[in-house]
Amino acid sequence: MSEQEALGERESMEVDVVIVGAGPAGLAAAIRLKQIANEGEELSVVVLEKGSEVGAHILSGAVIDPIALDQLLPEWREEDTPLKTAVTDDHFLVLGPAGSMRLPNIFMPKLMNNHGNYIVSLGNVCRWLAEKAEALGVEIYPGFAAAEVLYDDEGKVVGVATGDMGISRDGTPNAMFTRGMELRGKYTLIGEGVRGSLAKQLIQRFELDKDSDVPKFGIGLKELWEVDPAKHKPGLVQHSFGWPLDGKTGGGSFLYHLEDNQVAVGFVVHLNYENPWLSPFDEFQRFKTHPAIRDTFEGGKRISYGARAITEGGYQSVPKLTFPGGALIGCSAGFVNVPRIKGSHNAMFSGMLAAEEVMAAIGRGEAHTELTNFDTAWRESPIGKDLKKVRNAKPLWSKYGTWLGIALGGLDMWTNELFGFSFFGTLKHGKRDSETLKPAKDCKKIAYPKPDGVLTFDKLSSVFLSNTNHAEDQPIHLKVEDPVLQKTSEHDVFAGPSNRYCPAGVYEWVEEGADAPRFQINAQNCVHCKTCDIKDPNRNINWTVPEGGGGPNYPNM
Repeated sequence: MSEQEALGERESMEVDVVIVGAGPAGLAAAIRLKQIANEGEELSVVVLEKGSEVGAHILSGAVIDPIALDQLLPEWREEDTPLKTAVTDDHFLVLGPAGSMRLPNIFMPKLMNNHGNYIVSLGNVCRWLAEKAEALGVEIYPGFAAAEVLYDDEGKVVGVATGDMGISRDGTPNAMFTRGMELRGKYTLIGEGVRGSLAKQLIQRFELDKDSDVPKFGIGLKELWEVDPAKHKPGLVQHSFGWPLDGKTGGGSFLYHLEDNQVAVGFVVHLNYENPWLSPFDEFQRFKTHPAIRDTFEGGKRISYGARAITEGGYQSVPKLTFPGGALIGCSAGFVNVPRIKGSHNAMFSGMLAAEEVMAAIGRGEAHTELTNFDTAWRESPIGKDLKKVRNAKPLWSKYGTWLGIALGGLDMWTNELFGFSFFGTLKHGKRDSETLKPAKDCKKIAYPKPDGVLTFDKLSSVFLSNTNHAEDQPIHLKVEDPVLQKTSEHDVFAGPSNRYCPAGVYEWVEEGADAPRFQINAQNCVHCKTCDIKDPNRNINWTVPEGGGGPNYPNM
C-alpha cells in the first residue's frame, strides 16, 4: 500500500472549469466564463486560492493599465472600486551616489506614459474582482493550495488535487489531519503566478518550453508607507535606475503615491546578477537613503513589506501555453511588460482569452482537449502587441549593461512603436538566471550599512510586517534535492548566496557546532517569492506549496 492510499481516499468534486489562483488572470477568466455562460447554458466554475483570503498573496507595485478592465467590466468607472488614484505626474530619474537627474518625458517612448493609468493595491483589486466573480456564481475557495495535477489514463489533465492539511514535520497525520480534495473539470486553467509549482510540472511534462527562449526573472521588494501629508502627492509615479546598483546589475525602483497619505516604494533587481555577495533586500534598504528618495519617508511610518519574483523573459520566453485539458494564464505564462513594470492588464487579457477558448470548446461538446487556438490568439491579441514592442529591452540591458543597454532599449522601443520593426530582430536572453553567478572568490564582497530601524530595516522585522505565518510542525515545503551539492557548490564555491538573495531570512549556513557548516531552512519565514527556486546556482531548491492558508497575509499590497 502506498503512502497516499494509507491516508485514505480523497473526496472528489466535478465541475466544468477549475482555475488555480485568484489573481488578475484567474479572476478575469472566471468572470468571463460566467459572462458567456450566463447568456445561455449553466456552467460551474471553481477558483482555488492558496492564500488565506483572496489578495493575501498578491504583491505588485502597482500602476494598472485599465485597458483589460474596460473590456471585462465596462461599467466599472461608475462604481465604487479600488481604482481611486489616477496618475497625474510621471517622473523618470537617473540616480548617482549623491545626486539625481530627471529625464525629460518627451524622450520616453509613448508606451512608457502612465497617464490614464491608476495607482492601486492589486490585492484590493483582486478582492473586488472576487466579489464580481462570486456575484456571477463563481465558487472561490481560499486557503486551499493546489498541490497535484490530475491526469487520466491518456495523460490528459482532468483537474487538480488540494494538499492534505494536518501533516506533521515527520510526514505523519496529526490530530488536525484533513485529506485533500480532488477538483475535476472539463478544463483546468493554471494562474498560480510566477514560477508556480504546478506550472513547472506541466511545462516539464509536456515540454512546453522546448521552442521558447529561457525564462528570465527579477525580484521585486516593496514597502507601503504612511507619509507626512505635506510630502504626499496623490497620483505621482516616479521610476528610477542607477544607484545603488552598479552598471552591470539590472534593476530599478518605483515610488507610487496612493490615496490616504500612502506611498508604495519598491525596488527590483534582475536575477541575472553575477556577484554572489549581492543582497537585493539590502540594496533596497540602501536605495531609500538616497537624497532624492529619503525626504519622502522622513517622519513617516512603514506599515507593510513583501517580496515577489517577477517574470522578465517577455515575448520570446513565453512557453507553449496549452496542454491536453487546459492552459497556463497570467504570470504562469510570463506576460509582464518589463520596461513598463506592468503585467496585470496582460494577465487579465490572457484569462479572458482562455475563457473564450474554453467556452468555444465546451460549446462543441469537448472536454480535456487541447485549446490549440489559444497559443496563436495571444500573439495576435493586445498581449502580443504589447510584449513584442519591448522584446529586446531586457536582453539589451543584460548584454550591454545599464547605461548603454537602456539607451539601445529605448531606441528599439521607439522604432517598434513608430515603424513596427527592430534593428535587432528578436534577441536571445542567453543564460538562465541560475547560471550567472560567479564564484565568490572572483567577486568583491559588499559591506551593507547596519539598518537604523527608522528608514532602513532588517529582514526579520520586515517579515513580521508581511504577516507571514505557517504551521510550524508541517513538512518543509522548500525541497533541497541534493544536500551534498548544496554544501560543495552553493556554500563552498558561491559563499552561500541563498542567505542574501532570499528577502525573508529563510536560509542560513550555520557555521557553529560539530556538523558545521549546516544548511538551515527557516521555512516559517517564507513569503512565497520563489527566488530560491530561480537563483540557486544548481537549481537544487524546489519550491512547493505549503499547507493551504500559509504564507504572507498582505493588507493593501
